[in-house]
Amino acid sequence: MNTDIQILDMPLDINACINWVMAPECGGIDVFIGTVRNHTKGKSVLRLEFEAYERMALKEMDKIAKEMLQCWPLHKIAMHHRVGILGVGEVPVVIAVSAAHRDAAFDACRYAIDTLKETVPIWKKEIFEDGEVWVAAHP
Repeated sequence: MNTDIQILDMPLDINACINWVMAPECGGIDVFIGTVRNHTKGKSVLRLEFEAYERMALKEMDKIAKEMLQCWPLHKIAMHHRVGILGVGEVPVVIAVSAAHRDAAFDACRYAIDTLKETVPIWKKEIFEDGEVWVAAHP
C-alpha cells in the first residue's frame, strides 16, 4: 500500500507523515503543512472548528491519491486531516509526497491540497471575537 489517508481528532504527527513516505529510491519529498492563522479577511481568529463527513471525505481523499499516482511517478502519499477544535498555530492538514525526482513531488503535493480543498467534504467554522461563520475549507 503506497497511500496513508487519515482523518483524525488528535494532533497530526508531521514527522510520522514524512518518515512514512521516505524511501532510499526517492530523491524528492514535498510536504504541505496547513496551520491555523491568527486572522482572516481582516478579522482576528480565535480558533477554528473542523467537521467532516468522514466516510465520504476518506473516499474523496483516496480518489485524489489515486489520481496523483496516475498522473505522476510517485512512491508514497500521506494525507492527514484533523477534525475538532484547533487553536492558532495548530495543524489541520499534512500532505507528504515522495518521488524519485522533486518536480513530481512538488506538482503532486500542490494538486493534492488544491483538490482536497475543492472536493473533500470537510468544513470549518471560523471563531472570531465578535462572532463565527461556517465556511468550506477553501482559501
